[in-house]
Amino acid sequence: MADAFDEECDYLFKAVLIGDSGVGKSNMLSRFAKDEFRLDSKPTIGVEFAYRNIRVGDKLIKAQIWDTAGQERFRAITSSYYRGALGAMLVYDISMRSSYENVSKWLLELREFGGEDMVVVLVGNKCDLDESREVEKEEGKGFAETEGLCFMETSALKNLNVEEVFLQMITRIYDMTSQKNLAAKMEEQPINLLNGKEIHIADEVTATKQTSTCCSR
Repeated sequence: MADAFDEECDYLFKAVLIGDSGVGKSNMLSRFAKDEFRLDSKPTIGVEFAYRNIRVGDKLIKAQIWDTAGQERFRAITSSYYRGALGAMLVYDISMRSSYENVSKWLLELREFGGEDMVVVLVGNKCDLDESREVEKEEGKGFAETEGLCFMETSALKNLNVEEVFLQMITRIYDMTSQKNLAAKMEEQPINLLNGKEIHIADEVTATKQTSTCCSR
């Protein structure tokens, strides 16, 4: 296992999933990493993570996604895992109003423990439950615009926009890191650059930029 994790690529990006328990973070991760969905998914205890290789342009990126438990009693454990994260998905359940109302609290914690340049995406999950919707799409989008976040609604069950939202986050991290790398290279200080070796830990996907983006600064 360690040998597989030690395999090298052009970049290694760490990102975290945060939000209340039961909003579907674990199933979003398993859908993205393994294209799996479990109806009997159990609450995450502490922290779990998965890797997936993403190709952006001519660069191969190893995305390391951490799934943090949403229960209050694990908050002290998970706060340390923000360290080094370049991106975060703040997930709520569109059919559970309370999970949306807690978004501000999670965002406050994220900004306290995370880096100031972190790419943050607000995700309204379970959009397949439209008949049980308690949070309108425009409401989530408006909050994201006010806070300078990206926004997208997803369904891990129906596999709607899960791939797209992860690729959007990773592509934006790459764009920001590339700009920093360019500046650092002039000072001979590459950022997050890893030596190149053949990668065969996971399937590669290509991240394509869409002309219409739901990101807002």
